[in-house]
Amino acid sequence: MTKHFSPTQHSALSILGVGQDENMRGVQVDRMIPGASQVMRSMKRLIVTMAPADAPVLITGPSGAGKELVAQALHDLSDRSGPFIAVNCAAIPADLLEGELFGSERGAYTGADRARAGLIEQAEGGTLFLDEIGDLPHALQAKLLRVLETRTVRRLGGGAPVQLDFRLVAATHQDLAAMTLGNRFREDLYYRLSVFPVTVPSLSERVCDLPLILGRLLDDCATAQPSTPLPQFDASALRALSLHPWKGNIRELKTVVLRACLLFPGRAVTAREVRDNLLSFASPAPDADAGAWPEAPLPSEIGLPSPDRFSEALTQFKSDIDLRSYLRDIEIAFITAALERNGNCVSRTADTLRLRRTTLIEKLRKYGIASQR
Repeated sequence: MTKHFSPTQHSALSILGVGQDENMRGVQVDRMIPGASQVMRSMKRLIVTMAPADAPVLITGPSGAGKELVAQALHDLSDRSGPFIAVNCAAIPADLLEGELFGSERGAYTGADRARAGLIEQAEGGTLFLDEIGDLPHALQAKLLRVLETRTVRRLGGGAPVQLDFRLVAATHQDLAAMTLGNRFREDLYYRLSVFPVTVPSLSERVCDLPLILGRLLDDCATAQPSTPLPQFDASALRALSLHPWKGNIRELKTVVLRACLLFPGRAVTAREVRDNLLSFASPAPDADAGAWPEAPLPSEIGLPSPDRFSEALTQFKSDIDLRSYLRDIEIAFITAALERNGNCVSRTADTLRLRRTTLIEKLRKYGIASQR
């Protein structure tokens, strides 16, 4: 049983393959972004290489995959002294977005009683992160392109242009290249943004990183609520999490971790709790036995034949086999034996076979196997 999860990270040099001059950046990015899969190693190498540059970066990837974390890493590793200004282009109404980005002079519109610097100006000396850039209105795309070309911004209501020094990082879950074909995104702006493209993989593409990410999220919970004991995910829980499709990516995993911290503080979390309480939210019964579903032993440890035995048997077959029928017969034999062992109790049998109760009931009906309760 692990006390949340704190596996040893690979060294930054082994993960990133960088030279000594870049070693410090490699250490920083490794601390910021958990993950040691091959796809993450490649992405981290890109971040370390691109961070010192001033050219724009376009980050693509599915929603919830961690694009803003990549943008923050690019800023933190850039040695820029200015702030990191994040803007979600999809969250601000189109009629307000121009004023938020470009600022305004006094009297530019009703209620503008003073001059106000926009978010682009506020990013002076730092990084401007435009999330969901694909939702930027077409008229503002032209203005943003001019800002990038001239390195100046003009507030609403006129006034002298303001000289700027900032680094633009944009992100989107949309296919901007395809959007340019339909004239929904300016082609010239697309090429200006994508000087350095970075693709953030989905969680399902790097599920082997799940224990590292889980450990980081639990550490964040411990920092936010130091007086609350952390839940303890066992190996069966990690297997159940790894089988989940994670359509919501890291954002969905954060939700699962927050549920675990709320429902099982200081308690063991097994595959049962993952399926019944965390992935499909439900409050556990007051008398639920924490840790009632320990890690299953290996087949060889309980006398079952190893998969290698079947490979040996195949070499002795003189003809083809009906694999579907054979596997069906094996499944029926296991279900029947498990039912007998558990006194025909469906719930206990489902636990023994690591199946959902509803899944086992479906199999009983499919195979015509009778159960008492």
